[in-house]
Amino acid sequence: MSLFKARDWWSTVLGEKEEFDQGCLCLADVDNSGNGQDKIIVGSFMGYLRIFNPHPVKTGDGAQAEDLLLEVHLRDPILQVEVGKFVSGTEMLHLAVLHSRKLCVYSVSGTLGNVEHGNRYQIKLMYEHNLQRTACNMTYGSFGGVKGRDLICIQSVDGMLMVFEQESYAFGRFLPGSLLPGPLAYSSRTDSFITVSSCRQVESYKYQVLAFATDADKRQETEQQKLGSGKRLVVDWTLNIGEQALDICIVSFNQSASSVFVLGERNFFCLKDNGQIRFMKKLDCSPSCFLPYCSVSEGTINTLIGNHNNMLHIYQDVTLKWATQLPHIPVAVRVGCLHDLKGAIVTLSDDGHLQCSYLGTDPSLFQAPKVESRELNYDELDTELKELQKIIKEVNKSQGVWPMTEREDDLKVSAMVSPNFDAESQATDVEVGTDPVPSITVKITLQNRVVLQKVKLSIYVQPPLVLTCDQFTFEFMSIPRVIQCKFRLPLKLICLPGQPSKTASHKITIDTNKSPVSLLSLFPGFANQSDDDQVNIMGFRFLGGSRVTLLASKTSQRYRIQSEQFEDLWLITNELILRLQQYFEKQGIKDFACSFSGSMPLQEYFELIDHHFELRINGEKLEELLSERAVQFRAIQRRLLTRFKDKTPAPLQHLDTLLDGTYKQVIALADALEENQDNLFQSFTRLKSATHLMILLIGLWQKLSADQTAILEAAFLPLQEDTQALGWEETVDAAISHLLKTCLSKSSKEQALNFSSQLNIPKDTSRLKKHITLLCDRLAKGGRLCLSTDAAAPQTMVMPGGCATIPESDLEERSIEQESTELFTNHKHLTAETSTPEVSPLQGVSE
Repeated sequence: MSLFKARDWWSTVLGEKEEFDQGCLCLADVDNSGNGQDKIIVGSFMGYLRIFNPHPVKTGDGAQAEDLLLEVHLRDPILQVEVGKFVSGTEMLHLAVLHSRKLCVYSVSGTLGNVEHGNRYQIKLMYEHNLQRTACNMTYGSFGGVKGRDLICIQSVDGMLMVFEQESYAFGRFLPGSLLPGPLAYSSRTDSFITVSSCRQVESYKYQVLAFATDADKRQETEQQKLGSGKRLVVDWTLNIGEQALDICIVSFNQSASSVFVLGERNFFCLKDNGQIRFMKKLDCSPSCFLPYCSVSEGTINTLIGNHNNMLHIYQDVTLKWATQLPHIPVAVRVGCLHDLKGAIVTLSDDGHLQCSYLGTDPSLFQAPKVESRELNYDELDTELKELQKIIKEVNKSQGVWPMTEREDDLKVSAMVSPNFDAESQATDVEVGTDPVPSITVKITLQNRVVLQKVKLSIYVQPPLVLTCDQFTFEFMSIPRVIQCKFRLPLKLICLPGQPSKTASHKITIDTNKSPVSLLSLFPGFANQSDDDQVNIMGFRFLGGSRVTLLASKTSQRYRIQSEQFEDLWLITNELILRLQQYFEKQGIKDFACSFSGSMPLQEYFELIDHHFELRINGEKLEELLSERAVQFRAIQRRLLTRFKDKTPAPLQHLDTLLDGTYKQVIALADALEENQDNLFQSFTRLKSATHLMILLIGLWQKLSADQTAILEAAFLPLQEDTQALGWEETVDAAISHLLKTCLSKSSKEQALNFSSQLNIPKDTSRLKKHITLLCDRLAKGGRLCLSTDAAAPQTMVMPGGCATIPESDLEERSIEQESTELFTNHKHLTAETSTPEVSPLQGVSE
């Protein structure tokens, strides 16, 4: 940012909601007054033509009524305005206005006023040309070396150059290989048209070559042209600049040489008239317009460059001489003489801010006041400091870090889930087998009592659930705080009624202290057979095909959940417990409780951990191989490039074959890595579902409180996403090691044992599985989870269905791996390699 702002001499805003571009601004003595003062001509895309002659009473004044000489609505959008000798028989200046399908030339004249209202200006149409093709831009000059008049060349959007010799149409030529039109300029010294093609190269065409080339209306070669009567349009010279161009300007401040300036997207170039580069400058900011305007010293040229940071830079060749701040982003800049102010800078923005300014600085008139020297009373300062410290302590004691007590109701967040699915599903680009994927609407309400600013609402659901929008920002929060609101989505969003099965590979049994409840009462929307058949058994089918069966015992107070996939058990088990609690709460029964007395299914859980870890290791190996092949590919490219640049060609020695083979390997490795990442994402989702199930079973097994369950969830589910840099295995191992060292330790001596784990990918999962087994054993002995390090509970009681004693010294820990198979009952686990819909918690959090 510049320390200096452009000195505002005169400014105004043109119209309302009008748009402008670089061709809409021109400075010239358009009324031929002969006093050497330029007028400002502005055309807009709305079709308004305005001519200004600023006369500010003092510097910085806005536009007065008499500053606007002329305003007329031409109906058609104005693409460009230029002033030149466009009328035959006279050398007076006339105004050329380019529309999309028409070129109009006007004379501008003023009539002396006899009253105080001043002079009256008007325009008169001298002639017009209706265009057969849509115009893009135009340039003018003394084409072919004519004297005393200017010819006009219009470029159409399809790459045709149309030349007009004032009132008559001369010819039209198509530029070879034209795709999109670029900026166009005319060099009088070389009698050439210079443009930048869509191939990102500067091209120069001689006027004489254009004049004698094939006519644009006859793009196919005729028999006469084949015999030699016509000529093919050939480019004079080209220069590849490697980027699109915004504008071209040709200047000549002496008769010996001219320079071609090209403004690119990131650089600006200065070329000789034969296409050789004089210099180029890489720009720090994205440019918007430029103008080479004078030569201060011999052999150098000064250039104005505006950019999208509201800055105007002045360069002398490639050296930055001045930088000034503008109040808008300029799309066009001109320099002229306005009301005896020579060198006035006129800028125009795309929304109509027109400003005349000049460079300079404002002198600083501020003088620092004298400081009155006085002696300090240190006793009074000590007394004041003690009083302030006392006030701070009282405030901290009364309201803590954040003032939450008085502002609990300042912001409330509530969520309401629609009872029905959307009539038209929003999951249009999701396919899960043959089942249609439904969607449901959640209405989230924010209520505030105070003025808030920039409230950010975030919604999160666990995969495979997705959201149409997960971030909302409201421009209304002066209170630094976080509000959470949890909501449950209906089970039928990802689950359909299915055929129950009496046999399955994985089974768990939940005990209750109340008589069994009819499954039709608990799951009313999942009736698939007659009521009598589904009183004690019910089947569920997830989107994609996985099935879960729920059975209620007729003689005991138990429920059994079974499935072929271990991780699929969690969602139905969790739903069963929640719906049982809601059912008995409605009945007024408060002593309902669930428990789990079976063996902990650690072996099935460990198989999911091993599969997830195997995919992580495989992804790491694929990344290393891909990096090696990429290095090899670049090395072969460098070798080939050296061979191709060599003036004495040498044999390739099968480098091209090696390059092709390496390229195929890179593509194959990239595809394999992408497939592995998809499999890793699915495996992590299955692992999270199994982890939720383990946490639920441990909580029912040991009757953990809500706080203890929260600690267990924080230890086992620390990550929402799994990455190679920070994965689930090392994070969970570190958390469980901390619990074993603190609240689950047996003695202070044991607290000194090294259970710490570094957060990098381990060699295998044996250490993690040992720590999980040890955690379950400590809980079975009566250990309790807490955040305090000195609250280790005595571990003498063994709960039903618990684990055998596990050695914990460094020497005895080696035998845990062999004994772990005897500690828990091993159930058969079937690992599925195909893609299945992963069971995920139907719970979202908004913040």
